[in-house]
Amino acid sequence: MRASDIVITGAGAASPIGLGYKAICQAFREGRCGIARISAFDASALPVQVAGEVVGFDPKPYVRPRKALKLMGRESQLGVAATAMAVEHAGVTRDAVDPERMGIVLGADRISGEVWESEPAYRKCIVDGQFDFSRWYSEGMAVTFPLAFLKVLPNMIASHVSIAQDARGPNNTIHQGEASSLLAIAEACRIIQRGAADVMIAGGASATVKPFDWTIHCVSGWLARGHHDPATVLRPFDLERTGQVYGEGAAVVVLERREHAEARGAKILAQVLGWASAWGPLNGRPGSASCLQHAIRGALDQARLAPSQIGHVNAHGAGGVEEDVIEAQAISRQLPDVPVTAPKSYFGNLLAASGAMEMLATLMAFEEGILPPTLNYQRPDPRCPIPVVAGHPARNLRPTALLINWTAAGQATTLVVGGAS
Repeated sequence: MRASDIVITGAGAASPIGLGYKAICQAFREGRCGIARISAFDASALPVQVAGEVVGFDPKPYVRPRKALKLMGRESQLGVAATAMAVEHAGVTRDAVDPERMGIVLGADRISGEVWESEPAYRKCIVDGQFDFSRWYSEGMAVTFPLAFLKVLPNMIASHVSIAQDARGPNNTIHQGEASSLLAIAEACRIIQRGAADVMIAGGASATVKPFDWTIHCVSGWLARGHHDPATVLRPFDLERTGQVYGEGAAVVVLERREHAEARGAKILAQVLGWASAWGPLNGRPGSASCLQHAIRGALDQARLAPSQIGHVNAHGAGGVEEDVIEAQAISRQLPDVPVTAPKSYFGNLLAASGAMEMLATLMAFEEGILPPTLNYQRPDPRCPIPVVAGHPARNLRPTALLINWTAAGQATTLVVGGAS
């Protein structure tokens, strides 16, 4: 089976710029940013207080039975919701799909529990103002919800999604930071290729806008500083960028064997043409962009496309001071003069959900013929010699795109998709 025999028939997301494909496309059209001051907890004592949050999200309409919520962390809630939206968008019904032939591959991050859930146990272990580890099992565990640890297992997102959708086929979780959801989509395509499934749910979920995680983020050195307006903090490829902005969310696409999609009369949004991954040191030194270049070439080779046949690059574009330079150099060398858009400027770095969420911008470009501009790109950086789409939407002249995601550890992943025809 060729890669192009695998198609995308639905997409859904719970994101800082909206719930569902239509709402998110509307945000792209309006140039509306979802980055704001953190509202989930009091971040006033922390040096970075802005993030992309899914404000007002209510999981209840998406979770059945409701009692399952007791076993779900926020990541699972977002993942179940995004999947429900994607499946509805794809028009997938229980009678149209054999549950044994429907599988799931999702990206996930390290998951931490909520502080309020652990507080009673920790308080039981405080003696004279000091934490006494010897009391944890005898005192702390006694007041801990017995199934609390199920909320923090990364593979529980895919588990809850499979139960909600009655998907009994292959099930896998990928834990590779920002590269996770593109890797998940690629792995889902391989599963369809080898004949193990007709339909695959693929994407990712992440929710690190929590006190514990955010404290770690603040000391990591990755996050952007400055700018009084939160919506202007994240500035991919701009000369005045100061770092990344993290966010939360989940995004999912429905992948199908082309014959299966056509047989049930599904609307095809895009076709998968190729993918690749590579690893190498991304440390800002000369040649460190080589693994990104290798991943770009690999995806183009599998898709059997020349660089000139790519309509746009959907860049990782996380706003890192040196990281954006590395990526821009790789793009300029492998895909010169191809328009570049950086969707993270709308919602932040969603980590394991990044690639799938950014895919929605490309699907909109195919469907409506326009590329959403990169927000806050005002002063080009001479070290980033790429044609960034900015200011207003640009025409998407060719129905092909290359998506890029990569991690600070050096995992690079690329995916080439084409229009429906």
